Amino acid sequence: MFAGLVPPDDAAQKAVGDDTVHRITGLPGEDRPVAVAFGLGRLRALGARGLRVALPVPGHPLGLSGPAPFNERALAAGEAVVAVGGPAVGLVPEVSSVGPAGDRRTEVLWHCLPVRQTPPADVPPLAEAERELTLALREATEVLTRMDVAGAGPGAQAALEGYRARRSRRVLAPGYPARAVRVLELAQRVGALLAIAGVRPGGAGAPGEHGAAVSASQMAARAQALAPVERTARRAQVAAYNAYVEELERQGM
Repeated sequence: MFAGLVPPDDAAQKAVGDDTVHRITGLPGEDRPVAVAFGLGRLRALGARGLRVALPVPGHPLGLSGPAPFNERALAAGEAVVAVGGPAVGLVPEVSSVGPAGDRRTEVLWHCLPVRQTPPADVPPLAEAERELTLALREATEVLTRMDVAGAGPGAQAALEGYRARRSRRVLAPGYPARAVRVLELAQRVGALLAIAGVRPGGAGAPGEHGAAVSASQMAARAQALAPVERTARRAQVAAYNAYVEELERQGM
């Protein structure tokens, strides 16, 4: 949308889907929540050239640049976006359930908050992310094989099938470089392997039937072994999502 390749309504629908109501509150010049399409158009009119993605977890503020109030809300949400150009603002989602019993629905309110216009934390260049991710995929496969996880149980098979079903979808909007698409697809592949192992963002282990290790100590050992891989995959995702605005900045636009 910021590149002018798709209309704001189409960009908003692709970004948030159509099964949940999303609105933006706190936009400069707006005293009430607005629809996402309107909000994105408003940011563009104010000079924004794109949005950076942040995927932080406790201990790893990936993609954030401060100040503390914005970082704290982004860490609690596990995600945020930051405007590039225009007003120094970012958006953090707040998910809530509304409506009477029996007719509850999910709504997402994106809070527009001040940010620092400084380089985001720990986001690698795209080429570096691709190199790291290739090694991480090899490491993840070796760890899972050694722990007898890679193909164990119906949960693992369901996760693999879910990943394969997603592969046919467009992963990035028009205008992204081919390398960004390749990196994001590889990061999602690594993420699928980690999901099979029950590793959540931040390297934490999650209970479930994925894999053969079922005791608490085994899950903890698996999560610890795969934590660097999870961190690398998250960094690569952010690098891929942000490739468009990074290219704009390299060109001085």
